[in-house]
Amino acid sequence: MAYERITLEIADGVAMLTLNHPQSRNALAWAMADEIADALDRLGNARALVITGAGKAFCSGGDMAMAVPAGQTMGDEIKRGLTENVNPMLLKLRALDIPVIAAVNGAAAGAGAPLALSADLVIAGESAFFFMAFPNVGLVPDAGGTYLLPRLIGTPRAMQMMMLAEKIGAAQALDWGMIYKVVADDMLLAEAQALAARLAKGPTVSYGLIRRNVSVALESDYASSLALEAEGQRIAGGSADCAEAVSAFLEKRAPDFQGK
Repeated sequence: MAYERITLEIADGVAMLTLNHPQSRNALAWAMADEIADALDRLGNARALVITGAGKAFCSGGDMAMAVPAGQTMGDEIKRGLTENVNPMLLKLRALDIPVIAAVNGAAAGAGAPLALSADLVIAGESAFFFMAFPNVGLVPDAGGTYLLPRLIGTPRAMQMMMLAEKIGAAQALDWGMIYKVVADDMLLAEAQALAARLAKGPTVSYGLIRRNVSVALESDYASSLALEAEGQRIAGGSADCAEAVSAFLEKRAPDFQGK
């Protein structure tokens, strides 16, 4: 697939996926969702993924200029696009077995907010903000917003964001525990790339199991989570990276993880 709304670059084990339609402030059009989904299938040997936005915004949310077929309402078209384009992409992102970092520049609005918050680690520039603007246009949160926000920041704050449509700046998002880190705007990409490079040199099998176990635990009971952790340890404990870590410990040196 030739990309018109994103770019994908892979170097030194790090994949950089950039939402690249600055004229719409990187609106999450159905075509962009399809391109992201395709890119997630082309990560190759990447061991960490960074998602960011080109220009002045991370993502402005859904494309309000979308075409609506004759005889359909905008609601019909939004449901179709979410079901056929956006939701499959988000499920594919969630199923990755490598760490995902979001580098949020400017606005993460509408569907752009849960897209960013789907990452394992969210770094925001000082001028970034998260804006669940849906009620302002008579719509409801989508792209996983109603799932993610209550789990990240609790129901009262989630309802504040979703019903009052208040912009939550980077510093407030950090204070709420919604994101990992805030950095100067001009250091955002460097910080995200440095973190990705660190993760790309780490025990990739372990990271993938952590992602899976946390995701399942959100929907599971305690006993099932304990069992999944035990199985995860069986898999991780049999990995080459674990064997390397044990050897490095005994030899009093730093481990050299290969992601296997």
